[in-house]
Amino acid sequence: MQNIIILSLGIVALIFLIIIIFQNIIYSGKIKKMNLSRKVVDTSVIIDGRINDICESGFMEGVLVVPRFVLQELQFIADSSDHMKRSKGRRGLDLLNSLKKCPGVAVEIVDRDYKEIRAVDEKLVAMAKELGAKILTNDFNLNKVAEIQGVKVLNINDLSNAIKPTYLPGEKINVKIIKEGKEKEQGIAYLNDGTMIVVDGARKMTNKRIDVIVTNVLQTDAGRMIFSRYEGQGYTGHEGHNGHNGSNNNRRDFRK
Repeated sequence: MQNIIILSLGIVALIFLIIIIFQNIIYSGKIKKMNLSRKVVDTSVIIDGRINDICESGFMEGVLVVPRFVLQELQFIADSSDHMKRSKGRRGLDLLNSLKKCPGVAVEIVDRDYKEIRAVDEKLVAMAKELGAKILTNDFNLNKVAEIQGVKVLNINDLSNAIKPTYLPGEKINVKIIKEGKEKEQGIAYLNDGTMIVVDGARKMTNKRIDVIVTNVLQTDAGRMIFSRYEGQGYTGHEGHNGHNGSNNNRRDFRK
């Protein structure tokens, strides 16, 4: 009888040991996953503010690493004598505080500097390498510098472009004509995401909402442009009907 009790206790102890081992394996996996999801945040993406909306929507998770030198840069901008810079710096600090309240993400201030490196971008790359993290930015130059050195980058601008709605030739869009275009009979409209729409035949429809037909979509370095036509009020479509006429002039206007 005593042997049976001892055997039973041994089996129970073995089961508990197996449970503990599995719990440690699961916990280690979670920690490893959390480390892989660490993202080093630069100054520009904090001031930009869109990262807050992304986090609040639940599309961002893990640890957002804010280097001490980035925080110091924000404070320096916030203390600037220039009104615009000062406003941006203070807004960045406010947005950083808001990030701490977003579900699914943790903000970690890392008090680490690389005094042998002068450029902030290079410091960000060095920290990302050391932590095995990605860089979260909207800075084109930092994006390129990091990629050259093998550091993965999450660019907010790339995300913004990726989620813009896709329009095909022949599709109808309802837009408000904001101003006249550079070419005869052209009007200019914008989508909510800032995409410029050149509308042939809509020059006289300024400040009115109209239905237009997409004729062409052009991707430029400055962003995307949509060419379309308005067929109302007897428009014949002879002026730039295919959306190509005057595209160079309107492309310059788009970059302003």
